[in-house]
Amino acid sequence: MSGNTNTTVAFPGNENWAVWWWNGLENFQLDIVGFLAVLGESAVLANAQVAALSRLFYLPRILPAPQALIRTTRLTSLPSSEGKVTAVASGNFKEHEDRGQKWADFVLRGQRKRTPSNKSDNVPPSLVRAKATGPLTWVTLIGFMEALALFIASIVFGDGMSLIATILLAGLSTIVGICNKWTLELAQPPKGKRENPKGDVVIRFANGSFLIVKCSEHAARELYFAPEEIDYAVKSSAVYRLLSLIGTLMLMLGIVALANAKLYLQIAWAGAYIITNIAHWTAAALPQSTHWDLSCYTIYEEHLSTGPTNGNFTEALWKAILLTQSIKWVRPGGAAPQTKLWDDWLQEALTKAKEAAGVSKMGTVKDGDVCWPSVGGKMPPEYKIWTVPKWDAKKEWDRMNKEWSDEAFPAAG
Repeated sequence: MSGNTNTTVAFPGNENWAVWWWNGLENFQLDIVGFLAVLGESAVLANAQVAALSRLFYLPRILPAPQALIRTTRLTSLPSSEGKVTAVASGNFKEHEDRGQKWADFVLRGQRKRTPSNKSDNVPPSLVRAKATGPLTWVTLIGFMEALALFIASIVFGDGMSLIATILLAGLSTIVGICNKWTLELAQPPKGKRENPKGDVVIRFANGSFLIVKCSEHAARELYFAPEEIDYAVKSSAVYRLLSLIGTLMLMLGIVALANAKLYLQIAWAGAYIITNIAHWTAAALPQSTHWDLSCYTIYEEHLSTGPTNGNFTEALWKAILLTQSIKWVRPGGAAPQTKLWDDWLQEALTKAKEAAGVSKMGTVKDGDVCWPSVGGKMPPEYKIWTVPKWDAKKEWDRMNKEWSDEAFPAAG
């Protein structure tokens, strides 16, 4: 290739080498600050549903990625999860969240709290809601204080475009709140029914661990099986779509106004969006138990004498059978293959479990005890320790497997 160019190539150490910063603050460009308004979508969506349970969701505030919450259609249920939940008695089945150690067994006992005016479990004393003093409350208040500060700063510095951006973008969060505000309607038992039978459930996770929840049938249906209903404040789909359209226009016009604000106000806006994105990301990284208020339930953990951990899946399954005194839940939950070998082993495990029925003692919390994460290690002053008898479940399965193999494939001789 021929021809001359006027391009000078500079390398580090060369006399033409220099680092460019900017030609004075007045020439510093921040036109791209509007893009900060639409970043952070995953952090906002992580806790969007629980945040919308609180009335604070109506507050005008700086909200990152508001476009994530002005969809054309709304969710009709809570997100599904991965754990296999099976009722011990009825065999009801549903999928839930995957968590816990590998090949572990945990026991939780839970019930609805009762009020002096309600001595039965037929009517819930309170609803599942967002924590009033949880992390999402502080995230919302941070966004509100930022919007208030930017509104005042826009007036003080006489920046009309920043003032318009504040009104539109902060007001958009209120539109989002109106669109998404909802209450959680849990299934209720039949009126007038005073019977409250046991409704113990077994949750089998993909990693081979089991969680046995000992509760009433009403609590089990409410928490695990009956479909939860999302009751939106704005029930009309047409009204919701109209508000979503208005919100979309407010977002676009707000970003245009922000791009034409004074430099100092754009810097303030950039800082506000960075701070609120950090706040939302931090809230999204926290466990879900820090956001949900489940104070309407009393939940505590019970221990096994051998501890929660096991050496293999067969041992974990055997302890789950011991705690439930049943194998009716094993097939619906897919906890064991449907073979003659496993049928025989399950019957043997149930026999051993029946022999050890009712063997438990009261215990105290000890240092180093492994607690189920969702409970946060909360224990009552006295709780049960389930005594696990000495029976090698895996060794018994191996023995049965060998006998079955010898019968099916006899050695030549």
